[in-house]
Amino acid sequence: MGKIQTNKVFNHLKRSDKKIVVEQGGTRSGKTYNILLWVIFYYTDQHTDKTITICRKTFPSLRASVMRDFFDILRSHDLYREEYHNKSNHEYYLNGNLVEFISLDQPQKIRGRKRDLLYINEANELTYEDWQQLILRTEGRAILDYNPSDAFHWIYDKVVPRDDCDFFQTTYIDNPFLDASVKAEIERLKETDEDYWRIYGLGERGMSRATIFQFGAADVPTNARLLSMGMDFGYTNDPTALVAVYEVDGCLYLDELLYQTGLTNNDIANVLTSLGVDRRSEVYADSAEPKSIEELYRRGFNVKPTAKGNDSVNAGIDIMKRYKLFITPRSKNLEKELRNYKWTEDKNGNLLNKPIDAFNHAIDAARYAIFSKKNNPNFGRYSVR
Repeated sequence: MGKIQTNKVFNHLKRSDKKIVVEQGGTRSGKTYNILLWVIFYYTDQHTDKTITICRKTFPSLRASVMRDFFDILRSHDLYREEYHNKSNHEYYLNGNLVEFISLDQPQKIRGRKRDLLYINEANELTYEDWQQLILRTEGRAILDYNPSDAFHWIYDKVVPRDDCDFFQTTYIDNPFLDASVKAEIERLKETDEDYWRIYGLGERGMSRATIFQFGAADVPTNARLLSMGMDFGYTNDPTALVAVYEVDGCLYLDELLYQTGLTNNDIANVLTSLGVDRRSEVYADSAEPKSIEELYRRGFNVKPTAKGNDSVNAGIDIMKRYKLFITPRSKNLEKELRNYKWTEDKNGNLLNKPIDAFNHAIDAARYAIFSKKNNPNFGRYSVR
């Protein structure tokens, strides 16, 4: 290996003997670049006839970031050879090893051949199912890097706690080759955006500016009144969620009562009974499930279709944001959803007035309850039921 300039990320990988290495860090900490340096100058120097997979969620992102950096490094060290580059398959042969670039929008490659080394760039873009498909076909090591913009993520729950995983955290301070002007721009975040500074400056877990809701944790006050309950139906992949909403002093308190997959309508009725749900209490459910609503009503529960109208999702979010929101300590799934429920961003990072359709089962249940009561306080008051 010739003389190259590396930082501590390179040394993390060189010293670690664990199957999985997680590199969490702020912007410009040199994570991606040094992982690629390690792959090119250390791993392929120590091994031959191995398959190395470098991946990201989408191919446009892969091509514009880690794939471009890989070939820039080869060219800058006079290592690139045209005859070793299969451009149509996005593969490169390096020291007798195959380096392949794939994305999660190429399912045939994800479920294809096995690999010896896996590197996932911006791993927090992937779902847990994505990770499972990749790691199950990885016989050797796996490397994950990301900016910690998601306070709650499967990486923290499913990967970092593993006994065969090393976790490292770096910041721009750990990159000695960064220009002073870039450092100054990052440090400007201290004054301009506290959340961005925590995530991209300090490399710590936090909520991004795309996160929709701010909330606190507290038990339901004894003087709070039950506003209503909301239910979102699920079955195989999505859970059935039930959330009770209480109101007092301009605040809403959300209490997760149910969050479970595989429940039939009969099962749901039995769970409602076991929870001691008052049969007179209003439960607003997704109006797209009239059969389920009717079956639960016939079992004696006051289940009603949620009020819906033009842009009811955004209207419901708007109403919820008018109140201070609190969730009970036991509402773990609801907490995870609230921390990960975000506005969609366009390719330029601009926020769009449309939430991402994910992390929203318990949130939808709460929204049904709140929107149905607060958008039209008389909704359902004069109905036959």
